[in-house]
Amino acid sequence: MSIRQRRAHRHSRTHIVGFGILGFFGFIALLAIAIAVSIGTVVNNWLSDLPDYQSADAYLVAEPTQVIAGDGTTVLAEYYLQNRRSVDLSEISDYVSEATVDVEDERFYQHNGVDPQGIVRAIFAQLSGRSEGASTITQQLVRNTVLSDEQFDNTLKRKVREAYIAIQMEKTYTKDQILNMYLNTIYYGHGAYGIEAAAITYFNKDAKDLTLNEAATLAGLPNSPSYYDPTVNMDACVERRNHVLDRMLSAGDITQEEYDESVAEPITLNLGSFGNDNSASPYFTDYVRQLLEDDFSSDVILKGGLKVYTTLDLDYQAAAEKAVSDRLDSIDEDNLQAALVAVDPSTGYIKAMVGGKDYNTNQYNMATQAQRQTGSSFKVFTLIAALESGVSPDVYINCNSPKQITSTWKVQNYGNESYGNLTLTQALAVSSNTGFAQIAVSIGADKIVEVAKDMGIDEELSAYPSITLGTEGVPPVQMAEAYATLATGGVHRDAIAITKIEDRNGNVVYEHQDNPTQAVDPAIAQAATTALETVVTSSSGTAHTMLSSITYDQPIAGKTGTSEDYRDLWFCGYTPQISVAIWVGNTDDTTVYVNGSYGHPYTTACPIFAEFTNSILDGIAREEFPTTDATPTYKDNSSWDFSVSVSSSSSSKKNSSTSSNESSSSESSSKGDEATNDSATTSDNATNTSNSNTSSTDTNGTSTPSTNTSTGETTEDDNSASSDTTSSGTSADSSGTTDSTSETDKEPTKP
Repeated sequence: MSIRQRRAHRHSRTHIVGFGILGFFGFIALLAIAIAVSIGTVVNNWLSDLPDYQSADAYLVAEPTQVIAGDGTTVLAEYYLQNRRSVDLSEISDYVSEATVDVEDERFYQHNGVDPQGIVRAIFAQLSGRSEGASTITQQLVRNTVLSDEQFDNTLKRKVREAYIAIQMEKTYTKDQILNMYLNTIYYGHGAYGIEAAAITYFNKDAKDLTLNEAATLAGLPNSPSYYDPTVNMDACVERRNHVLDRMLSAGDITQEEYDESVAEPITLNLGSFGNDNSASPYFTDYVRQLLEDDFSSDVILKGGLKVYTTLDLDYQAAAEKAVSDRLDSIDEDNLQAALVAVDPSTGYIKAMVGGKDYNTNQYNMATQAQRQTGSSFKVFTLIAALESGVSPDVYINCNSPKQITSTWKVQNYGNESYGNLTLTQALAVSSNTGFAQIAVSIGADKIVEVAKDMGIDEELSAYPSITLGTEGVPPVQMAEAYATLATGGVHRDAIAITKIEDRNGNVVYEHQDNPTQAVDPAIAQAATTALETVVTSSSGTAHTMLSSITYDQPIAGKTGTSEDYRDLWFCGYTPQISVAIWVGNTDDTTVYVNGSYGHPYTTACPIFAEFTNSILDGIAREEFPTTDATPTYKDNSSWDFSVSVSSSSSSKKNSSTSSNESSSSESSSKGDEATNDSATTSDNATNTSNSNTSSTDTNGTSTPSTNTSTGETTEDDNSASSDTTSSGTSADSSGTTDSTSETDKEPTKP
């Protein structure tokens, strides 16, 4: 081989080696690029469907909705999924902020959301057998808010998404803002979310008042809330607190002296709580929640941090609770319940609400949910319908008992009492069923229903004459609203529980606007109130016995009501300042007994009204009901088919009682103050029979009565305590018709 050939051969081998090395590194470079591109593609794919982390709402945490009393400050209840109360960083002890940063993320104020040094430190800690987290405070906040749905996914994808959003978040918010959000978000165990809830839960104090010992204790809990829970594992909690104090000392946030003192100090718990466990008005706050559910989703109610300002007057509520409790305790019947609703006529504001005897044992709200027969308290609507139709309050009506109203409808008064010929006002005072039944037929049931609706009754009402006797079920809140219409001279306002709603940022999202309507002509309202005052002031009035218990100087108007078999006992009354509806009855819709005798409004509902109004109206200067110079236009009395001449009134109770007893041998009569039908089935009966007495079970498994309607057209009437006429027993034969015999030799125990 020549010299030239050997030189060329050596040169070629040199190039082979050069190209081989270059090819290897080129291959590595290409592989790295391919991997980078692949990783980039994967990462881009992971980041393609991120939540809207740029919106401030993305970092909002669940906040409870607060229900606030009429004083504007007292929190009545809170609705929440998580026990959380957000506070500003200025309302948090500096010890908490320092301890949290020192133990959770010591380089928090240096990194940009992700801490590479922390990651390396965590790796070496794990290699040495120790455990140390690598997530920064920012990453933890992202995990608990924006990526809360993924927080339990222990995957590389979630960690990449979390790190990316954390870096972006640091570009938007300051470090203090992020720390503040974190402290309001993190879970501290024992059901407490956020530092304020934790401070209350464990030490019953605000976060701003936490000591170094307490702050270090709480700062150590998020690492493992269940394991370090001081109510369960105090030793572990103390060890963790000391670790936090050691980190604070190392960071220079506390002195050696502070460290020594705190380490030597025991953790003294003082458990507190939020919520309405001790609320005096749980029935009312439940009602408020039902109203909210009409306009807001459950998520907004339980997480949205709403502030709901209500109408409840704390003094009125306390008085209502006491009046109901005192009366029920004095009767001492386990099954007996009561409901009370008080409405301010001038505003429609619900000032007090009692929905039952004991919320802890029965959450069914008798004040708003129950539809119990109203008895004669419903006669107020017949009264107003009659006055509007041109019936004079001075017209005389034959109020004997029993009385055949139509060919198929027979009615009797309480105890089959015959009152003779009474004016409409007098018939109202003694609550004559026979008198009002005649009026109902004459003016038409449609008119009665129309008046009831105009005055605030929202329930579906059947337009049959028997409605005047209170066969329809109506909640007390609607009765209080309706009677309030008369207290303002015929001006109707809806019963209002909520005055204003604010969102978590203080923006007003709802505010009640007063929208009164003239539902009843002022002159008619004045005439009706004058008549209803006699129920209390007249010696024959069904609520007259209450008058001796009244200690204030205010005019009172109202009406008692008793349903069939003494199952529902009512008094709906009003003064110029307040309208109150009170119902008393058994949960299982059975007869009410008081001290062994049949219950009556004057032994149940009326005393509650007296005690309640005595409390709230004590010392209030006398006011008068609205008056007007206008007078209603009445038709001539003789134009009404039920009208009787004044001269015929001489044949009143004495003579009529004889005819009553003679006719009772073939007629159904009731014990107590029932009105009755004969055995013939009428269209009225058929309608009311279809509305049988029913009960349902609420979500808590408690029996909850629903609408109680009579199996016939009959309901009980109210009468003064002086009534002492006899009553007859009734029974039903196999065909379903009523058969009875007169029991003139027997007298029932009188309430």
